[in-house]
Amino acid sequence: MPAVTGQQVAEFLGQGDNTEAVALAGDHAAIITALARSYTRGRGFVGAEPAEDIAAVIVTATARLVANPEQIATDYGSVAVRGGWQGWNLAEQIVLNRYRVRAR
Repeated sequence: MPAVTGQQVAEFLGQGDNTEAVALAGDHAAIITALARSYTRGRGFVGAEPAEDIAAVIVTATARLVANPEQIATDYGSVAVRGGWQGWNLAEQIVLNRYRVRAR
């Protein structure tokens, strides 16, 4: 699968026609891709292209980061968002751990 784009992430968030969201998601996708590549020590990547399941992890993790780019606690009406992106969630870790090589 080709590298994850900001357009893919913005569409995942239902904001595919929002150029600001696409640009922000593109910046964050590059960061999350680098983190995923590091976590797996490059396994699951062919050049810049992640495997399909790793690309899905990149999209979901980037979406969480884009949803709260300031990474600070905030309130949206009656909804409180406490904390920011704190790493891979359990489902993402299950996928990434398939590729990860642990030190011995």
